[in-house]
Amino acid sequence: MNILVIGGGGREHALAWQCAKDEKVKNVYVAPGNAGTALEPKCQNVVLEDEHSGVIRFCQDNAIDMVIVGPEAPLVTGIIDACQDAGIKAWGPTAYCAQLEGSKTFAKEFMAEHNIPTAAYKGFTDAHAAKAYVDEQGAPIVIKADGLAAGKGVIVAETVAQAHAAIDDMLASNKFGDAGSRVVIEQFLTGEEASFICMIDGDNILPMATSQDHKRAFEGDTGPNTGGMGAYSPAPVVTSAVHVKVMAKVIQPVVDAMKAAGHPYTGFLYAGLMINDAGEPYVIEFNCRFGDPETQPILMRLQSSMVDLVAQGLAGQLPSQAKWDKRPALGIVVASKGYPESSSKGDVISGLPEIDGNSRDETVKVFHAGTAFSNDINNADVDGNEKEVVTSGGRVLCVTAIADSILGAQQAALAVTGAISFDGAQYRRDIGHHAIARETL
Repeated sequence: MNILVIGGGGREHALAWQCAKDEKVKNVYVAPGNAGTALEPKCQNVVLEDEHSGVIRFCQDNAIDMVIVGPEAPLVTGIIDACQDAGIKAWGPTAYCAQLEGSKTFAKEFMAEHNIPTAAYKGFTDAHAAKAYVDEQGAPIVIKADGLAAGKGVIVAETVAQAHAAIDDMLASNKFGDAGSRVVIEQFLTGEEASFICMIDGDNILPMATSQDHKRAFEGDTGPNTGGMGAYSPAPVVTSAVHVKVMAKVIQPVVDAMKAAGHPYTGFLYAGLMINDAGEPYVIEFNCRFGDPETQPILMRLQSSMVDLVAQGLAGQLPSQAKWDKRPALGIVVASKGYPESSSKGDVISGLPEIDGNSRDETVKVFHAGTAFSNDINNADVDGNEKEVVTSGGRVLCVTAIADSILGAQQAALAVTGAISFDGAQYRRDIGHHAIARETL
């Protein structure tokens, strides 16, 4: 089999790595990929000139059996629709379904219509009206850019002044471009967050292993929101009782409503949840793809074939369960200088296990995200000894480990993370602290 994975982040490295492990797979092409995917056995990075026609042409020219779309942007712009029209098997939701992530307003209205539990909200395009609403509601309060903002368009305002500043950034200063031309202002929810990700084939639902992401930049869950500074799986806050509630109150209603609307949901569906003290789940956000960095620890635990699961999904025959390693896994994101407000590119990365010939430990895997070779990746001598890897984005790596406990996975990941260095490298040392606190009770 030949597989095309679209995307270039840590999620896509993990997906490509997992697919390449399957004996049926001959080639995994990653567009555009990163230095990590270039170094992965059976994987090859490719550059496609045009998002839709380029994908279709590449699939036709290279006998691609399956396309797996990683990031949200091509899904929102209809890459799945385009592939389906061309007779290409592609895994992901259509543009209609991807509105659940592409528009916060669409998602909130969808949840209200179908009685899916979520925070109270109101949408605005006028800054003065938005500020007046904040004055009325008080703080803390959540300000969200309506469209896609690479995981950075959510501001948890601790004060009214911070909320006003966020509104100005989005509506007046155009900080997020078209994504921030409309804002959604939400009630601040309390509790513990969890990520609940499923594979859906239009009818059947396969829940993936649960996980918890750490969105805040700094330790103790402080600082600005990011695309994610680390994650672990499973998430103890998702008890069996909570799992049942999420399936009944959140996931099944989405599947039923999309099918009734004539747009069956296929692909990954991510529900970012807040679980309150009573064990009731509320949807913070929907994503129309696998989470990043949740993908990395989840796929470290997956023992079923990802290729088989996607093939079954494309055939409308998803099983209700997959096989998982019972041990927990944890990933620590190493970010570049200035992240999340900015990023540093071109900084040489040292201490990478796969570069230094120290990658035999199968319990630890370094997934690349914002990395590249110092020279043009297409000309890089990936088979020789000169493999200078440099930073090329905000989130650079996700060091992921699997162990008998969350604490053990954290310690193993930290040991490898501590040996990796580049100018301005930053990471959190407390990823998994909620679960570790439960383990030590």
